[in-house]
Amino acid sequence: MDIQKQLQQEFSLKPWQIENTLKLIDDGNTIPFIARYRKEATGSLDDQVLRELNDRLAYLRNLEEQKEKVIASITEQELMTDEIMQAIDGAKTMTELDDIYRPFRPKRKTRASVAKAKGLGGLADRILEQNKADVPAELAKDYLNDEVESIEDALQGARDIIAESVSDNADDRKLLRYAIRSNGVITTKGTDDDLGVYEMYADYSEPVKSIAQHRTLAINRGEKEGKLKVAIDFDKSIATDLLISRHVINTSACAQQVIEAIEDAFTRLIFPSVEREIRNEITDKANETSIKVFGENTRNLLMQPPVKGRVTIGLDPGYRTGCKVAVVSGTGKVLDTGVIYPAPPHSKIDEAKKIIKALVKKHGVQMFAIGNGTASHETEVFAAEVIKELDCGITYMVVSEAGASVYSASKLAAEEFPQFDVSLRSAVSIARRLQDPLAELVKIDPKAIGVGQYQHDMPQKELGAALDGVVEDCVNSVGVDLNTASPQLLSRVAGVSSAVAKNIVKFREENGHFTSRSQLTKVSKLGPKAFEQCAGFLRVAESDNVLDNTAVHPESYKAASQLLKICGVTDEDIREGNIATLKLKVKTDGTSALAAELGIGEPTLIDIVDELSKPGRDPRDELPQPMLRSDVMGIEDLKAGMELKGTVRNVIDFGAFVDIGVHQDGLVHISQIANRYIKHPSDVLKVGDIVTVWVISADAQKKRISLTMKNPNK
Repeated sequence: MDIQKQLQQEFSLKPWQIENTLKLIDDGNTIPFIARYRKEATGSLDDQVLRELNDRLAYLRNLEEQKEKVIASITEQELMTDEIMQAIDGAKTMTELDDIYRPFRPKRKTRASVAKAKGLGGLADRILEQNKADVPAELAKDYLNDEVESIEDALQGARDIIAESVSDNADDRKLLRYAIRSNGVITTKGTDDDLGVYEMYADYSEPVKSIAQHRTLAINRGEKEGKLKVAIDFDKSIATDLLISRHVINTSACAQQVIEAIEDAFTRLIFPSVEREIRNEITDKANETSIKVFGENTRNLLMQPPVKGRVTIGLDPGYRTGCKVAVVSGTGKVLDTGVIYPAPPHSKIDEAKKIIKALVKKHGVQMFAIGNGTASHETEVFAAEVIKELDCGITYMVVSEAGASVYSASKLAAEEFPQFDVSLRSAVSIARRLQDPLAELVKIDPKAIGVGQYQHDMPQKELGAALDGVVEDCVNSVGVDLNTASPQLLSRVAGVSSAVAKNIVKFREENGHFTSRSQLTKVSKLGPKAFEQCAGFLRVAESDNVLDNTAVHPESYKAASQLLKICGVTDEDIREGNIATLKLKVKTDGTSALAAELGIGEPTLIDIVDELSKPGRDPRDELPQPMLRSDVMGIEDLKAGMELKGTVRNVIDFGAFVDIGVHQDGLVHISQIANRYIKHPSDVLKVGDIVTVWVISADAQKKRISLTMKNPNK
């Protein structure tokens, strides 16, 4: 297989794009670095396309390795033919390769292998010839021996050999797999009377070719939990007729033996195997889609705009153990901590108000971040009352606690806050999640963030790799302050390992703040390749060189400085935003001519100009700000038709969950998202979007809220 040509066709890219990208990958460059700083080489492919291409490259190379092993095995058995070699070379998937290799793979003891050991291979061959003059019983007499005592034993053994031969036929399996995919039906049956969340699958069926992916995952989980029995229903006669048409050549007595063998082959050997393969296929497809949705949700959550520079009180709600309080400065430093008891069973509301008001006045608190766990609603009501009584413009937001307890009990949290107990660490994390979601959430395993569906049922290795890629892309697209970043944030920068991240922090502690990017070369174990990969993503606001606080890579400093000189723009002009002459020069000369003069590519020039326009910019600041509240509602306050503003918290296959400020997220079903057909909710919505919704229904007892984005008044 020509891998480059295959990738070119699959991704609809030009040969030079594939060739250059593969070389960059093979040379050890990271995806963020390639996406940002090698646009001329790749044709400006973005990080998501590059990751998909990299994954596909790994699959195809693995396929080629497996082909070599199969060829070696068949050749060693002295069974290789030109036809088999051609089939192997043309195999496009692992499944196709497995079908080709099946007859040659060393097998455990089977009915066919036992029959062959008894010397019945010749009888099977004679029967397969289907000569009209042959009588199977007469043929069988020649094969009777001490191990084959009767004619029926001989014929049964021959049929077993024929059945396995049919089962091992790659073309037969390919045809049947296609037929079952196209016409098979997934069926489910409940195993007991109380199916709980699987009630709809008590007696359910849906075509294999069209089953919704979230239902595939739900059915799989129900089967795993012993609540459901799952099978694929397929008309056996279609399969046997297909096989008979391929292997039976007449109506002779021998042909009847072949037909019996075919029916046995399908029922006993082929269908159970193909059924398992197809279920694995649709599960893999569902997993792949869910991982993508999870990744996209995680990306949007991490890229939520930070609420910068505001002193924040983080509240980790609780009943018996109270609500933990942490006051965090605008730069994330912990200023104060405490515990209050505004919720039952203590209900010390007045005392709690006194403590919070004192902290607000002492530290100039500007907003509250409230965890959404146990006692969250009561704490939200309490916070709203305090805000109303203070009447000083404070707002609040309910923040997802997903993963906070995991982080708080981790070795990392213990190292960061050795003086605090687990619950107080959670309060700090909740406050920081509102201030800068990306910087705080990188400390948590992305699988624990909780913005997907059925994440615990997915292949954890693939899920982890995909989410790690998302986190890496987010961190590098935003950039990292070299002088304030935690080791966890630094370790997500392209080219920076966990060990090097710790060395950067150690260097910072021993030598004071970095004053230039070039100082990175003095960090232990940060060699030239690592510097090349990471330098452009690390910001040094304190540097005398304004370029050190931009995404301009040090390799382009000479070109950037020359550009500034040509335009008569100084570093001070850049810091103050006086770049009108720079933009005029680019507009007048055009990017092509100017790039040629500077000896760089047009994409690099455009990026340099963009960065010089907003040094130190945070791309998240350009997104809609998070929705902060000052009052509170309960689910019991909701009425059908009520119009509300809400924040999208999770996007899944069948809809989106929206926080409308009543502690229970409401579901907007996919059918209620738009007045047109949409294939997936992510076509319209993403995590963090601020949307207008209308209440369809609200059930306080079941804690279910149904919402619509279709204006009922139009």
